[in-house]
Amino acid sequence: MTDELIIEDLQLGDGKAVVKGALITTQYRGWLADGSEFDSSWSRGKPFQCVIGTGRVIKGWDQGLMGMQVGGKRKLQVPAHLGYGERSVGSIPPNSNLTFEIELLEVLTRDD
Repeated sequence: MTDELIIEDLQLGDGKAVVKGALITTQYRGWLADGSEFDSSWSRGKPFQCVIGTGRVIKGWDQGLMGMQVGGKRKLQVPAHLGYGERSVGSIPPNSNLTFEIELLEVLTRDD
């Protein structure tokens, strides 16, 4: 993997777009470079919500989900420095490159 974030739209959405500060609802899976799954909201049976673009999630998500529209599916290949860096988090070893497949379910902004 390169040192750059790779964004691949698997399915384009046609709903509201992600903007900085929006509360988003997603379903996602995350894999390590060896292909082993480290997390999945689908497996937990509950969508994941977060505020985007404000440092509350990894930089790869903050950067990689901007402009994505509701109904879309996106694959992010996140280099370690935009993920957890030198930290070990759960089953994720330090300096791990991560891959996510994310489905965007909802975007809420202050206007809503």
